[in-house]
Parts: sequence; structure tokens; C-alpha cells
Amino acid sequence: MHTEVDLSALVAAVGDAVMVCDARGAITLWNPACERMFGFTEAEVMGQTMDMIIPERLRGRHWEGYHQTMASGVTKYGSDVLRVPALDKQGRTMSIAFTVALLHGPDGKVSAIASVIRDETERFNADRALKKRITELEAQLAAGA
Repeated sequence: MHTEVDLSALVAAVGDAVMVCDARGAITLWNPACERMFGFTEAEVMGQTMDMIIPERLRGRHWEGYHQTMASGVTKYGSDVLRVPALDKQGRTMSIAFTVALLHGPDGKVSAIASVIRDETERFNADRALKKRITELEAQLAAGA
């Protein structure tokens, strides 16, 4: 049995952040999970670019990839997860993981990119601490051998 789903209610209810940006990179959708994750309200981000959440050193590479995806209509991040640093409203660095979906206009060209984003800062920090501890233990073993 197929049940009708209110897509705007679904996007508002999901725990992962959902953001949509138009062909120019302007934010056109920012769900409540985006606000919780990044600290910016919907009113603060609508029509703005993602630069507010992209560390400055990564912006050039981000926009190069964004515009290439818009032009080609191809991305590997529809199924592959991309993990990158991001910034919250206070300027704190966080680690996010996301996939994207290309949205097409009536002409068949990509008109927007939707991202589903998860905050993986805790997992990233735990992994980094574990790797550091393994390196320390290996050094101790090598010194004792």
C-alpha cells in the first residue's frame, strides 16, 4: 500500500541536516537539523552561499567541484560519502559527512544540489585519539624490543 508523504514535513522531521543550494550555490532550503548542527537560523542563511560553513582554506576547491558538478551533471557523492571539515556559527571546526542528490529542472539540466549531512565530530575525534594511542603504543613496543 502506497501512502502519500508530505515531503516538507519529512525534511523538517529528519535528524540529519538537509540543505539545498541552487545553480549559483545560494541556499534555498535549510531544515531544522541544519540549524541545530551549524547554529545558523533559516533566516540567516537563505539566499547566502555555503561559505559560512566552509573553512576558508577549502572554499576554492569546494566551488571548483560545485561548478563542475553543476556543468557536468555528474557526482560520485550521490552514493560515496564525503567527509570534510566545516564551521559552525561560532567558528568552531567540526567534522561532517554527507551525500548529495542532483536535482534537475524541466530542461533536464542540474538546477540544484541537495545535501544530507551528519555531524561526525565526536567519531572523528575518537578515531584520531585512538590512532594517536596506537602510535604511542607501537613506539613503546619498538623501544622495548
